[in-house]
Amino acid sequence: MKVLVAFCVAVSCLASAQLLRPDKMRLGVYNPDTKHYEQQALGQDTHDQQPHRPALLGQDGHDQQPHGQVLLGGDGHEQALLGGDDHDQKPHGQALLGGDGHDQRPHGQAQLGGDGHDQRPHGQAQLGGDGHDQRPHGQPLLGQDGHDQRAHGKPLLGQDGHDQRPHGKRPLGQDGHDQRPHGKHLLGQDGHDQQPHKQKPHKHNKHKAKKVLGGDNHDRRAHKKLFGQGNHDYKKHGKVLGGDDHDIGHMGMFKSFMKQHNKSYKNKAEFKRRFKIFHQNMKKVHILQQNERGTAKYGATKFADLSEHEFRKMLGFQPHMKPATSSMEPAVIPEDLEAPVSFDWRQHGVVTPVKNQGMCGSCWAFSTTGNVEGQWAIKHKQLYSLSEQELVDCDATDDGCNGGLPENAYEAISKLGGLELEDDYPYDGEDEQCHFNRSLAKVTVNGSVELPANEVAMAKWLTKNGPISIGINANALQFYVGGVSHPLKFLCNPESLDHGMLIVGYGVHTTKYLHRKQPFWIVKNSWGEDWGEQGYYRVYRGDGTCGVDQMATSAIVP
Repeated sequence: MKVLVAFCVAVSCLASAQLLRPDKMRLGVYNPDTKHYEQQALGQDTHDQQPHRPALLGQDGHDQQPHGQVLLGGDGHEQALLGGDDHDQKPHGQALLGGDGHDQRPHGQAQLGGDGHDQRPHGQAQLGGDGHDQRPHGQPLLGQDGHDQRAHGKPLLGQDGHDQRPHGKRPLGQDGHDQRPHGKHLLGQDGHDQQPHKQKPHKHNKHKAKKVLGGDNHDRRAHKKLFGQGNHDYKKHGKVLGGDDHDIGHMGMFKSFMKQHNKSYKNKAEFKRRFKIFHQNMKKVHILQQNERGTAKYGATKFADLSEHEFRKMLGFQPHMKPATSSMEPAVIPEDLEAPVSFDWRQHGVVTPVKNQGMCGSCWAFSTTGNVEGQWAIKHKQLYSLSEQELVDCDATDDGCNGGLPENAYEAISKLGGLELEDDYPYDGEDEQCHFNRSLAKVTVNGSVELPANEVAMAKWLTKNGPISIGINANALQFYVGGVSHPLKFLCNPESLDHGMLIVGYGVHTTKYLHRKQPFWIVKNSWGEDWGEQGYYRVYRGDGTCGVDQMATSAIVP
């Protein structure tokens, strides 16, 4: 009996199947030529009630992929292909998201930022809850800098999640910086926007937090170094934070400066006075850095708490002391002499270590002894460290700690009968009674030469004859940290010489990124090795920067 029932059921099913239409059996359309039912290719059916061109959406072939059942347009399409959010259930005739046609682009890869956000449901605003995914993606949304084109999988700027916050508001600092291009480092061009923006607790109360700019206490961090040495407060700011002078010479910087240079003041009034001077000086630093044409960095050097008057007192180069009739001879420079690309007398053992004139305006004396030391070493193969204090005390033409000129000093050495050694007549940085002992003199001078105001000729003369004494405008020197200094003329007048120095060589610097050539002089200073580049200054060579070529001289030794 069971066998008979099974047979009847099978026969009944077969009969029912034969009554079904071929298209309902998914046999396709009958082809009279081949006498077979043939399947229709995707894209040539009634999907969306219209014929499909190849890969209708975005030309990426997503319509060529298998769909859960029959296709959209009365076909019961059940499987949302992109993002699992049913966007394939909506008409594709118009661009769906933001009116920007992003649905017309290939969906094979994540559209925005390469982070797969287009693979997620679009029913809700993806980033920050601010609906930015509902806006056109054809152009970068925030700041015109394309940051919306980058991966949003992790917080983009500073690892602090600011990209996860609503963009309708200005998240950082309430200053609209998020509305500006992020392609460059925005504030100070120093990458501070790449650091986490977290708020730190108050120093004395962990429950109370004092907000600095942006609510992140960024400006409350310790500054290990001063301007131009790797911290955002030391670089050129397109705009100062907050639109005021908060970042220029604030109290935190001043205390860091005091610690770095072992500064202390006798009372609170002096502390306040020095802080006020420091604050004003940092404004000057800002101006110098903004207008720098070379690679120099300027910042809070050990002289950053000195007023302009105090700083000028320690210079001492006095062009007005030049005699009406000069005994100097013009330097002879052969026209056929070829100068090498670079040269440095320090490598030839004719330059003594960097000295320190202190607060005495005796730069002229140090420039003079440096020149004579080099001339004597080149001619006699013996390098002596000579006495500046002898010149301060015994040169009657010049004015000791109140200034002088190398030209006068050469003649004074000749009249005195020579220079003693530093050890025999040590430097104390004050005007004293002359106690020169001629029997202890180690070197003598019997004349001097004046070089032309031509830097090519100066380079030729230097390579053959030795270091050159010069006068220079010191306006950029008070805050010089390092690099090739090339200030604008209005910041370093070449006609206002006030500091004596010593050129010991020259070279050419090539900038890191643009590969620009910057020829420079290597200039020895007398402010100690804790100033500049271990006591040296590199200044641009070729256009008379700061008057470097205006009063170049040298002694003649027997």
